[in-house]
Amino acid sequence: MADFNLPAGLNGEKSELVTVSNTAKAYGSGSVDVYATPAMIGLMEGACLSVVDPLLPQGFATVGVQLHVAHLAATALGQTVIAKAELITVSGRKLVFNVTAFDQRQKIGEGTHERFIVELEKFLAKTQTG
Repeated sequence: MADFNLPAGLNGEKSELVTVSNTAKAYGSGSVDVYATPAMIGLMEGACLSVVDPLLPQGFATVGVQLHVAHLAATALGQTVIAKAELITVSGRKLVFNVTAFDQRQKIGEGTHERFIVELEKFLAKTQTG
């Protein structure tokens, strides 16, 4: 197994503007034009990607396998949401992150996210049928 040399404590973030395309109504996860929970989760995962994927050898990536996330507050159209991720545990290929999300007023989400490092060629071969 490759040594990925990813120390706990690494941080990353990702942000996006709340528009009609990332609302609960647009995602079909609600009927209100506020920032969608699935959008927040995707942004949190993107923050995690920004922490480790650039540090992996060519041919490797991470895939999300588990989320424990609370969406704490609504965010209106026109606000910016920032997701932050901190790598807290490294156990072989298993990575665990603390994730948070904020808009311009308050914390809107928090939780943990687990990802696994995969070798892309082998991983994609498992998705092929026949």
